[in-house]
Amino acid sequence: MKQITALLQPHRLEHVEEALHRMPHLPGFTVMQGHGHPRGHGHDHAYVADEWDPDHHPRLMLLMYCADEQVDALVQAIEQAARTGLPGDGLVAVTEVVDLLRIRTGERGSDAV
Repeated sequence: MKQITALLQPHRLEHVEEALHRMPHLPGFTVMQGHGHPRGHGHDHAYVADEWDPDHHPRLMLLMYCADEQVDALVQAIEQAARTGLPGDGLVAVTEVVDLLRIRTGERGSDAV
């Protein structure tokens, strides 16, 4: 079982949602708003004092849990739908999930996905 976390540009959310809804088995996802601090634009990506303004870096965080065999297809769908080719397109992280509990039914592990 895996957790996929994607940091996205807000204007790409509709494209990402459409791509995910075309998947044969979508496990569901949650989207949260946030503000990011990108890598610096100084030498070796060092912070430069003129670059931080939290109002200019809105981001969305998409969070989902899925079976191991779904990971590659889901990550590829997110990547292709979120990409503009410009700096700040975002990140996708995949992490191992030790356990998962569906509160309503009490299902655990892969049964809860």
